[in-house]
Amino acid sequence: MFKLTSLNLNGIRSATTKGVEAWIAATAPDCICVQEIKAQAPDMAGRFEVLADMKGYFHFAEKKGYSGVGVYARHEPSDVVVGFGSHEFDAEGRYVETRFDTPSRKLSIISAYFPSGSSGEERQEAKFRFLAEMHAHLMRMKGEREFILCGDINIAHQNIDLKNWRGNQKNSGFTPEERAWMSQLLHPTESTGGIVDVYRRLQPDTTDACYTWWSNRGQAYANNVGWRLDYHLATPATALLARTEAIYKGEKFSDHAPITIGYEMAL
Repeated sequence: MFKLTSLNLNGIRSATTKGVEAWIAATAPDCICVQEIKAQAPDMAGRFEVLADMKGYFHFAEKKGYSGVGVYARHEPSDVVVGFGSHEFDAEGRYVETRFDTPSRKLSIISAYFPSGSSGEERQEAKFRFLAEMHAHLMRMKGEREFILCGDINIAHQNIDLKNWRGNQKNSGFTPEERAWMSQLLHPTESTGGIVDVYRRLQPDTTDACYTWWSNRGQAYANNVGWRLDYHLATPATALLARTEAIYKGEKFSDHAPITIGYEMAL
């Protein structure tokens, strides 16, 4: 079983002070995709290049203390791709792809951090541009290789994916345009879709149990007023190998919970 975890750290230094490294060591995933490292290469040197005996591969933002993604893996990848070729967004440290290719298979494990548009209209427009570029990229990838994209997508797709869906329909992360983007990506038969939401394949109907993010305002976490923002998005053949899913809420390492899915395959 290939065990793959995704977690938005909201700062790698912060998350490690809250015990995330010990948790990773105890749960022993084969790979963990992390987002919002909020660090640059010099900050990582000698401390965070390896986490729980797994080597990391990263895409850092140019802006200090901002964004940044990584994949920590037990197996050495055959190749690492940093960025997805975006003139606008690669400077923000939002995409790293680790390839585990063999003579009989092309497979990528991707850690991605999609923009939030909650800070204002300008960033929401940037988010829409990012989504358009990412959609084109994933469609190209789908024609070339199997992949699992893990990450903080910053979109709740359906009403069952957040607690207060009625009151959030005009808010970033649940706008009709963002939801339509997800619906297009996940359409099972259209040529502009074909990607699978792996958690929903395994758990099509869960509501309160599916949340992976809670606002720091009020008592959102205590009252489980959450959103499902963290995903495994996979090509169909790989998605069919998913067997188990778990969203861990026993400890709080950041404002997100780690989501782990077990796939019946090996690197």
